[in-house]
Amino acid sequence: MNTCQTLPTPKAILWDMDGTLIDQTAAIIRAYSDVITAMGGATPDPDVIRRSLGGTMPSTMGIFIDEPNLAEACRRFRTRFPEIMLEGLIILAGGPELIESSHTAGIAQIIFTNKHGDTARQVSKYAGFAKYIPKCIGNSDTDWHKPQPELTRYVLDQIEASAEDSCMIGDSPTDIETAHNAGLPCYCVATGAHSTEELLEAGAEAAFNSLFELKAAFAR
Repeated sequence: MNTCQTLPTPKAILWDMDGTLIDQTAAIIRAYSDVITAMGGATPDPDVIRRSLGGTMPSTMGIFIDEPNLAEACRRFRTRFPEIMLEGLIILAGGPELIESSHTAGIAQIIFTNKHGDTARQVSKYAGFAKYIPKCIGNSDTDWHKPQPELTRYVLDQIEASAEDSCMIGDSPTDIETAHNAGLPCYCVATGAHSTEELLEAGAEAAFNSLFELKAAFAR
């Protein structure tokens, strides 16, 4: 845990969403469980779902559903999740403050996520992030997904930023891989399914317990 580390102030921040800015785990797990059991599967282990988040929906669903039924399971998830997605949603501590202070400092910001694009934008608006971060790129908005570097380069282009002057803020090894594939440092928070130690072992340049701690590191 690098709570005393001083971080260079970036010119642009690429934000992950789930586990970083919000905790939507309860609704996500419920939606997976509803779909999997409706298709004849056993009730999935919530911890297995939780630790798989950050990748694409098919990668998580594929843990529980065989390949011939995977497309149908994903279709059902996309129908079920919007019905319950705001139930129990938590805006993680420190996120709104760091977003607003970064906006005030003139730092460009964008959210990009493997969550479905329309869903991600609804959540961003509901949580108040869109006030300061008008651009939110999700799965289905392009032909790419995390950790493909093509997606990260596309996201950088949307805010006219370069990898050299930017950073990514996330909560998972997928976010770290996504950042490094495109030449960005990744600063992580242990507000998802991974500890600071796990995130540092995965290659994060810094890892903190909360976005409040990360904000303090930028402020030094």
